[in-house]
Amino acid sequence: MQADSCSDHSFLRAKAIADGIMDVAAELRLMNAADYISFIHLEQFNNIRDIVNSSMELYFKHGTLSYGCSADYELEWDRPPSILLDLEFRHHEISVRFNLVLKAAHASVEICDISFASGAQDEADVTRRLVAAIADARLPTRPC
Repeated sequence: MQADSCSDHSFLRAKAIADGIMDVAAELRLMNAADYISFIHLEQFNNIRDIVNSSMELYFKHGTLSYGCSADYELEWDRPPSILLDLEFRHHEISVRFNLVLKAAHASVEICDISFASGAQDEADVTRRLVAAIADARLPTRPC
């Protein structure tokens, strides 16, 4: 039963991050996959960092979401490419390393590591604090 609870919280945390960065992921998908593949293949990771920074600056406070200097791609003959970007979220003593997987029509999040500067009470507390930190890190939306 404990494993189910833990996996539920893992799912909720990944969903919280995915929902929180949905606009950033949409911005990142505006870039052609071939450009990402070229940058990754040629190890031009600073170009990817610039793209991530410019995509997040409209949605998140400075320094809360960053590129983690790692990326990969999946390129097969029988399916569209996918791009994996290593990202990090840091805010309110919470640090989350995760992979953002960009595909043609959607994006997904895979959490690699989550840590707190001060101890969390339990799994539910970790999830609550992460959700609150993401909400606080977002910039207010501006009316059109």
